[in-house]
Amino acid sequence: MSGNTNIADLRKSYEKAELDESHSHVDPLQQFVQWFNEAIRSEIPEPNAMTLATVSPEGRPSTRPVLIKGYDSRGIVWYTNYESRKGIELTKNPWAALQFHWVELERVVRLEGKVEKISPEESDAYYCSRPLDSRYAAWASPQSKVIPNRGVLEKSWAEHEKTLGANPSRPPNWGGFRLSPSLWEFWQGRKSRLHDRLRYRKEAEGWVRERLAP
Repeated sequence: MSGNTNIADLRKSYEKAELDESHSHVDPLQQFVQWFNEAIRSEIPEPNAMTLATVSPEGRPSTRPVLIKGYDSRGIVWYTNYESRKGIELTKNPWAALQFHWVELERVVRLEGKVEKISPEESDAYYCSRPLDSRYAAWASPQSKVIPNRGVLEKSWAEHEKTLGANPSRPPNWGGFRLSPSLWEFWQGRKSRLHDRLRYRKEAEGWVRERLAP
């Protein structure tokens, strides 16, 4: 960044849309589906990218981007190595958060909830739908582990390509997680920093929708 640029002066005015209670869904999943489909139709880069936040047993948070691979009334699904840092942290502390940030649409969606592994059958079905190279990679990469160089990965990938053949089975340490939301928040950027924020809290009788101050 140029030495003449003052970071404190970097700002923009959000003026593309609004989010009003009278024009939002009472069901947060339906609101998400509407916004997600609009993000896809807008052809913005990787509308399926989301940030996953987990917490270690020592209370240290960490985040990383992952890709949504499915959603329904049960929650949001993504896939990973169960022995990666995020996989281990979710196994020990199943509470997590997800965030979508669609910059071009000036929108953010946040979710909080409990996470669990999906069924082996669901993981098998998705694994078999992946490109063959990606299926080899799931076997080849000891995700989050320290390795001496990239050559280790390339050698492992080549060895698995040779031994696994054209129809590899899913690695036992790889599969899907599902976050079941207990909270959703939808953020729409607005002019003068008076942004729209609608939060949905899950209660025994259903979802409670409420507006938050920006």
